Amino acid sequence: MTTSLPAPVPAPPESPAERVSTAVDGVDVLGAISPSRAGDFMACPLMYRFRTIDRLPEPPSPDAVRGTVVHKVLEDLFDAPAVDRTPQRARDMLVPTWEGLLETEPALAEMFGDEGPDLAAWLASCRTVLDRYFDLEDPRRLEPAERELYVEALLESKLLLRGFVDRVDVAPDGRIRVVDYKSGKAPGVGYEAKALFQMKFYALVLWRLRGVVPSVLQLVYLGNGEILRYEPDEDDLRATERKVEAVWRAIELARETGDWRPSPSRLCDWCSFHQHCPTKGGTIPPLPDPAPRSGSSQHP
Repeated sequence: MTTSLPAPVPAPPESPAERVSTAVDGVDVLGAISPSRAGDFMACPLMYRFRTIDRLPEPPSPDAVRGTVVHKVLEDLFDAPAVDRTPQRARDMLVPTWEGLLETEPALAEMFGDEGPDLAAWLASCRTVLDRYFDLEDPRRLEPAERELYVEALLESKLLLRGFVDRVDVAPDGRIRVVDYKSGKAPGVGYEAKALFQMKFYALVLWRLRGVVPSVLQLVYLGNGEILRYEPDEDDLRATERKVEAVWRAIELARETGDWRPSPSRLCDWCSFHQHCPTKGGTIPPLPDPAPRSGSSQHP
């Protein structure tokens, strides 16, 4: 009897930011960090190590891929004339968007089958999320200045901040609104600060780039149809800069000492690295050989 082995999980793809960002040379640019990688380290240093330094593969998640597809539909929706930006237009774009993603990442098809969700039901859930967007905004009345905008700014500390902003709206008087779509539900009371960290990070980068503090940071939660808005000021963004630099120093200390301790929490239920985590009975793999300063390990 022949036993078939499970298909290998593909290695994590290179971040799009690594193809366009300023190179890290260890002198003029000491390191680079995005809000997602900073958030990883704050949540669990060991998860950060697995994801950024070890670059361990992670199986695709139906929830995460739903977010990717919905983001792409909402990005491309604004290519249509304003009058055509309707719920039906978004629904019509869904399947072609999913098929386009599948062409570039065929392994995503493995999410569906005996143990995964039904594809038709999953696509229906994507439609539900898209329909909910139109309950929150009318895209026929919006003309974004930027969509899926790559931004980066080098701080005086020589730390490079970088990332992709879902949408930037600019009013006639120059006021800036930063918008981010979330396919999940809005955070509960007391968890808003963590959710807003990413937005303050982007606001800091835009402030450093354009000399203008964004007027509004807007998180659009499509999972339950809520919008979280925040109006930052310079003090907020200076505090965010100090926080990001403190996170980077902690990352560098962990890199020097090899102390990447886990931080168990409710988020562990969604972690992909249980087999490597000692809190789940796993074994931490040895660290990979150090990469050159311009390598991916210096581009969290």
